[in-house]
Amino acid sequence: MQGIVYVNGEFVPAPEARISVFDRGFIFGDGVYEVIPVITGKLVDKAYFLERLRRSLEELQIAWPCEESTCLEVMNKLISANKLEEGVVYAQITRGIAERNFPFPEATRSSFVAFTTTMPLLNNPAAETGIKVVTTSDLRWKRRDIKSVNLLGQVLAKQDAVSRAADEGWMVEDGLVTEGVSSTAYIVKDDILITRHLSNEILPGIRRRTLLELAADHDISVQERAFTVEEALAADEAFISSATTLSLAVIEIDGHPIADGRPGPVSKKMREIYKERIVAEATQAM
Repeated sequence: MQGIVYVNGEFVPAPEARISVFDRGFIFGDGVYEVIPVITGKLVDKAYFLERLRRSLEELQIAWPCEESTCLEVMNKLISANKLEEGVVYAQITRGIAERNFPFPEATRSSFVAFTTTMPLLNNPAAETGIKVVTTSDLRWKRRDIKSVNLLGQVLAKQDAVSRAADEGWMVEDGLVTEGVSSTAYIVKDDILITRHLSNEILPGIRRRTLLELAADHDISVQERAFTVEEALAADEAFISSATTLSLAVIEIDGHPIADGRPGPVSKKMREIYKERIVAEATQAM
């Protein structure tokens, strides 16, 4: 871990970054986070990420550690300090430092940390080959719509997927796919894009929101509903979306190829039109 990290008002080398052992994010997982893509040195999907972060903080009654504009300034300074051209910024806000006690502490200042990671987003090799997915049990709490740092259920699910030689897991509850371990899940059947409807059962993915807007703009039919594992196996196409993958085709689920086992036309189109959108946003920000 290298580069510059932001910790509660200070920009410090990564090896020197420290938080208190009494931070409620560390003790209770009492906090929220966001992962924001960076293209050509610019944050993209800024408005939607701030909106979701605001909602998560409100749902957990955690105060902003600074002005929203200052939050963006911190991220932009990190991008500059780390000379990040393409990758992501990770930002985390917790309830802050207090004696270990379950109720919310009074007059505690929120903690804010952030760092960057370099990764290929626009030219991810997996976009050409597609990825493999396995189904795994959804073990999470009931407020999955909050982007909480409580991620042990996802950690167990991702490890289950990796141990079975898959790139991602699709979590299943009552026979229905909820979402990917760290992504939104989609299938395509008879030229209709299908993804689960929003509720407390899934995270309102920013890429999901953007892709559905783009689908409407390009006359791609969409159904927002739950689908079964059996429907997924019989789909014409499948794909995922997230900050780190943008959008990637799924070519195999539980060892069964999806259609001919190659990325399909709708999956490819969704990735390309999303790339066009964020490249345009990054260009306009210059």
